[in-house]
Amino acid sequence: MNPAAPDLKPRDAANRIVLAEQDRFLAGDIKRLSGTDLSRCYHCRSCGNGCPFIRGMDYPPNGIIRLVQYGLRRQALESHAIWICVGCHTCSVQCPMAIDIAAVMGTLRHLALEEGVVIAESNILDFHREVLHSINQYGRTHKLGIMLRYKVRVRQWFADLDVGLRMLAKRKMDLTASRVKAIDEITRLFIPDWKR
Repeated sequence: MNPAAPDLKPRDAANRIVLAEQDRFLAGDIKRLSGTDLSRCYHCRSCGNGCPFIRGMDYPPNGIIRLVQYGLRRQALESHAIWICVGCHTCSVQCPMAIDIAAVMGTLRHLALEEGVVIAESNILDFHREVLHSINQYGRTHKLGIMLRYKVRVRQWFADLDVGLRMLAKRKMDLTASRVKAIDEITRLFIPDWKR
C-alpha cells in the first residue's frame, strides 16, 4: 500500500450506485413525459431553498433530478419526496434554468402508480385522491370536504382537529363548497381519452 495515497474507505451501501440497476432511458422518458429537459440542471440547489416541504423530503428536488439523471429508477419512484411535493411550483420559479421540477415530480408519481411501486407515503396518495375528487365535483378545492373525507378514509378522526378549528376560525375554510360556473369543462378533464 502506498503511504502517500489517501485512506479510501468503502462508502455506505445505501449511497452506492449499482450500475446493473441503472435505467439509461429514464432521463429521456421523464423528458418526454414531463416536457422538461433535466440535463439543463447544474445542481445549484435553488429549488430546495424555497421549497416549503423540504424538511419532509428524503431527497431535495435537485436530488430527485440527480437520481433520474443517473437512471436510478427504483430510488426515484420509491422516494418520499415525489409524494411530499404539492406541486406549488416554488422550486420551478426559483430555478435559474427554468426547469419545471413540479412537472417532473408529477411524472414520477404517475410512473410510480403505473408501475405498482410501493408508495413511500401511503396516506398522501389518499389525500391526493381526495383533492382530485373535490376538483372533479366542484371545479376547485373544498378544503373542509377534503379534510373530512380524508379523515374518514384513513380513520384518523381527531388528528389535526385543532388545526381545522383554527382554519375555520380564521375563515381559511368554507363550510359549504362553491362550484365553478363551467363545471362541465373541469369534469371533462377527468374522463379518460378512450371514453371521449
